[in-house]
Amino acid sequence: MFIFLSKKIAIPNGAQLCCSSWNPEQGWIACGGQNGLLKVLKLESAPTKDGKGPRGIAAQSNLTMNQSLDGHAGSVVCATWNANYKKLTTSDENGLIIVWMMHRGMWYEEMINNRNKSVVKDMKWSSDGQKICIAYEDGAVIVGSVDGNRLWGKEMKVELCFVEWSPDGKHLVFVTKDGDVSIHDGSGNKLSNMTLYAVDEKDKKYKIIGLHWYDGCEGHVSEDAPTLAIAFADGKVQITRGRYDDSAVLIDTGVELSQVKWNCDGTVLALAGTQTSRGASGDSREFNIVQFYDPFGRYLRSLKVPGSKIEALAWEGTGLRICLAVDSHIYFANIRPDYKWGYYSSTLVYAYNRPDQVENCVVFWDTHSDERYIKYVKSLVGIKAAGDNAVLVSKIVNEPQQQLGNDHAPPVPPKQYSLVLCDTIGSPVESKLIDFEPLFLTMTPRHIIAASADAIYVWQYRTTVSKLSSDSSSSTVPSTRGGRERIFYVDDSQGNDTESFRYVERQLDDPICAICASESWLVVGRASGMVHCFTLPHISLEMKYIVPCRPQILSLNSNSTQMAIIDINGVLTIMELGPSSGNQNPVDAKILPFEKKDVWDVMWAEDNAELFVMMEKARMYVYRGLEPEEPVLSSGYLCSYKDLQVKAALLDDILASPEQTDKSLVLDYETRSLRDARELLENVSLSDACDYIQDHSHPRLWRLLADAALEQLDFAMAERGFVKCGDYNGIQYVKRLQVLNDRIKQKAEVAAYFQRFDDAEALYRKIDRKDLAIELRKRLGDWFRVVQLVQSGGGDDTLLTHAWNMIGEYYADRHKWEKAIKYYAQASNVPALVQCYYTLGDFTTLDTLVNDLPEGSPLLEEMARKFTRAGLCNSAVNAFLKMGDIKSAIDSCVLLNEWERAVTLAETHHFPQIETVLAKYGTHLMRNGKTLQAIELYRRANKSMDAAKLLGKLAKEVSKNPLRAKKLQVLAALEVERFRRKMLDTSMMTTKAGGTMGGATTAAQVTAQTLESLVAHDAATSESRSLDNAWRGAEAFHLCLLAHRQLYRGQPERALRTSLKLASYDDIVDEREVYSLIAIAAYYTKHYEQCSRACNQLETVLVDKDKAALDALTLQIFSTTRPFDPPTRPYECPSCKHPVKEWAAKCDGCGRGFQTCMMSGATILDHRTYMCKTCRHSCIEHEIRDVSNCPLCHAPLK
Repeated sequence: MFIFLSKKIAIPNGAQLCCSSWNPEQGWIACGGQNGLLKVLKLESAPTKDGKGPRGIAAQSNLTMNQSLDGHAGSVVCATWNANYKKLTTSDENGLIIVWMMHRGMWYEEMINNRNKSVVKDMKWSSDGQKICIAYEDGAVIVGSVDGNRLWGKEMKVELCFVEWSPDGKHLVFVTKDGDVSIHDGSGNKLSNMTLYAVDEKDKKYKIIGLHWYDGCEGHVSEDAPTLAIAFADGKVQITRGRYDDSAVLIDTGVELSQVKWNCDGTVLALAGTQTSRGASGDSREFNIVQFYDPFGRYLRSLKVPGSKIEALAWEGTGLRICLAVDSHIYFANIRPDYKWGYYSSTLVYAYNRPDQVENCVVFWDTHSDERYIKYVKSLVGIKAAGDNAVLVSKIVNEPQQQLGNDHAPPVPPKQYSLVLCDTIGSPVESKLIDFEPLFLTMTPRHIIAASADAIYVWQYRTTVSKLSSDSSSSTVPSTRGGRERIFYVDDSQGNDTESFRYVERQLDDPICAICASESWLVVGRASGMVHCFTLPHISLEMKYIVPCRPQILSLNSNSTQMAIIDINGVLTIMELGPSSGNQNPVDAKILPFEKKDVWDVMWAEDNAELFVMMEKARMYVYRGLEPEEPVLSSGYLCSYKDLQVKAALLDDILASPEQTDKSLVLDYETRSLRDARELLENVSLSDACDYIQDHSHPRLWRLLADAALEQLDFAMAERGFVKCGDYNGIQYVKRLQVLNDRIKQKAEVAAYFQRFDDAEALYRKIDRKDLAIELRKRLGDWFRVVQLVQSGGGDDTLLTHAWNMIGEYYADRHKWEKAIKYYAQASNVPALVQCYYTLGDFTTLDTLVNDLPEGSPLLEEMARKFTRAGLCNSAVNAFLKMGDIKSAIDSCVLLNEWERAVTLAETHHFPQIETVLAKYGTHLMRNGKTLQAIELYRRANKSMDAAKLLGKLAKEVSKNPLRAKKLQVLAALEVERFRRKMLDTSMMTTKAGGTMGGATTAAQVTAQTLESLVAHDAATSESRSLDNAWRGAEAFHLCLLAHRQLYRGQPERALRTSLKLASYDDIVDEREVYSLIAIAAYYTKHYEQCSRACNQLETVLVDKDKAALDALTLQIFSTTRPFDPPTRPYECPSCKHPVKEWAAKCDGCGRGFQTCMMSGATILDHRTYMCKTCRHSCIEHEIRDVSNCPLCHAPLK
């Protein structure tokens, strides 16, 4: 950072100042002094009307308010602002407190309070402006609200000096006259004393002159940044991270301190006081000084201030100015902060802190397109940019390892820093790690150099490699792959490989203080004034120079022959670099007769080694050699200098509202030679302007001359200008113009060259050459204008169709498909229409296009492929069939799993390969255990019997789950029924077709067709006999489930009846389950004969262990009962009247079989029944009165 005094205001009558406070929001400055002096001032920068004038600190600061406030009789010793509520609170040496408020642009008293017992030592508002704490010298503390009400009061019984609120407003910090620092809660109760690390607390010889706790409202520069600063009179300062911090930052300023204050974003701590210096003769002299430090205690800058003593110090809300009360004067100093930023390839990258984010917010702003890309980086250290890339340096915070019992965890380095190479949108390209803190950073289009106080790291991130091609000579192209790394200590003479180098921090008496680099040189400046020059990319120490200052900023010109040096006092000098001599003995540098003070930035031109620009205070100076141009008021940060234009970014204004940037905040300043050359070309002849440009030769000026000569059609002068600036294309363009024999044509071409296309077209139309106007618009790609010119009579239909197509392509490139369709339709461009409709998903219109296309059109194949990708099988098949590609149509059906359509197409067009494909795919699914998918495949392909076989096989595998097995058996039976219906329908269709073709069908033909169908059905079911009676498996599991349901419902009679029917299905249902069910149902109904028979059957299927248990159970049952059934209601066979049991499956007399009711399991003898039309099974009518679906197949009962 850099700081300089900018303004001085004298207080009338020489009144001595005692306090000062600057409102951070509205900019009012309160100054209090002796004899009741209290003034409110305000500085305001007057913006220019056009908005292009100087902004920020460079603008003239006028005093827009100067009001004296009357109310105090004694010296005003304390003043504090409540920025949130726009109130000013002041107190004098008599203890009088006044709260001031603004009304109609003037300050008036709002409240007055006088305790009349003691003087006020300090007053502070909380960060939200809701509460104020007043500390009196006698130890009294009063906390009040913003509306004037007293919240609480307390007597501390100690002499107080200072008070401070915590950032959250929940704690108070008090400093006593004895130097104790105590922490209290929001009600005044003491919690603890703070540990003072900077002094010895036992001897009590120290004095605290102030403390300030940054409130964090503007975010934090780092997650671990200290915020509470306590300053001592002997020059020592301690900065802690809140109330408790074992790793406090300690500073020894060597100054007798009197003031301490954070800036408004907590990035800079200002310490003011008096320093004593001794001259060569031994006499001592005291002077006022303000020192600036970052939160981690690193020294930034000092400012000497005239006067006897600094009584007060206050920061402006932007952090760009400070106010110093010295004697009877107010001094203002401007500050140029060290922002984290960079500029490259029209992209401005900058970082700022957000209160709601722990990470630093990094913005990549394209200043041409006004697009912004935001990244968040934790613990950001610095940013540099060059060429086409930027590098972000951040500290890697290693979390403590929570690995219990892991003694082999790799050790974590104490500090590591990451260098991330980014492109223009912030995307990481490559990254590296280094083990030291990069205090200094510089970057070139090929190298990144980072340095600590003792070591230097060089990363060659971009190399130049040869590229050979058959149609061009060898050329060089940049490559970012890989990259060479070198690291070495500053005292080494050459670089080392990073793999073999182990960094160990050294304490040097002569540390590194500045670095810079060019394409071929790396220059390192040290605190003693020693300058080391290393070659790049091969690190080798070539020269050492001694300069009479401590460098802070170094900058090499474009050919590395001169170097600008800004020392720690802001003095700019220029030194010459001689040719590489290999002599490593230090020599005195050759300093040019040039010196400039108060300089805070310098930059050399990229295209001329004699041009450079520097920033002195709030002015920009441009130099040619050592001759300056007139200064320009500016506070911008230098981005680039080329083509006689300086680009500067107003970072102060950008970072004031970093999320709402404006292109006007990046300014271009033209040098005087560029302005004069442009003026001469407008007012004098070309030859006179050429003489001036010859004296101030620069490619940009020669280009201006060439452009002006083209405007005047002076081709000789234009060619000279292009030759001087090395523009080969311009030379060829001039020769092409000279060939044209018409002066108006030449003017038109020149107008087109300067992008005045409307003027060029007007000139062509003036000579009735619409064809040339059309050709011009075609070269520009302005097809809308081409259409207008053609329609006005300047072309043919072919050109018009081409123009329609190009306009359609224009809209298609921008994804405006509806507009593209409109123009493609006018051009009858069917392929483009197909792509547009497909992108929009308008497949209905695509179907219409298929019907409009002729058979065999090659476009049909593309459309069919698109239909297939969209899953529209029918549309795809129609397109393939129209082009005559049967195989592709079948392949499309197979791909979309439409096997039924595929098989139909194969049978219709005699394509037998489909059966092989179907079989292979089905086998593949079965091998992978996807049986259900195979069943679905066969069903889609109308292979009902194959599907039924797999369903039957699957039902056997899951027979332990009767419900699932029944469902699978029902599906298998339905597939068999489907196959039978298909066979019957095929037979009927064949019969009808035969009758239509050959007259009446004979009985022999019908018989033959019927036999053929039977043979086909027998062949289909021969592999699985279980499919002959397809419903038998479903009946078995249905009855099993029904018996269980009846048993658990407390209907053992019905359960016995159903389970006895189940005995005939013991080949499907597990025998043990069947006879166990019969035995338990018979036992509960006391049918001991049936129970005995079931137990006998169980003995044949049980293992030995279970047989023993069964024997014990039967012994227990039949030891008390006889195996006889109770008498039951007699039933008769409807045919022969022979008596039958109620669970009989057939008549023993005539052999007639009886049906079983699927609803109740009862035998159907002479009941009224209902037959399901799907499974053809019957149910007794009164049993299904309350159901709507068949209990077996679950088909709706109609």
